[in-house]
Amino acid sequence: MKFDVEGMTCGHCVRAITRAIHTLDPDARVDVDLAAGVVTVEGQLLADAAADAITREGYTVRGRGPG
Repeated sequence: MKFDVEGMTCGHCVRAITRAIHTLDPDARVDVDLAAGVVTVEGQLLADAAADAITREGYTVRGRGPG
């Protein structure tokens, strides 16, 4: 699943989002593309749970992208 996310600017953002997802699904594959503002998550999480985890870290999930 892919999410359009606002507010990501640096390596700290990548680590924070990755850690938040891994807290819920330690085996999830997380890819954060800062330039595109896209977070891709492959794992057992439901989309709403992943979006909530990203939001709790202080980022704005604008919507789900394709995939």
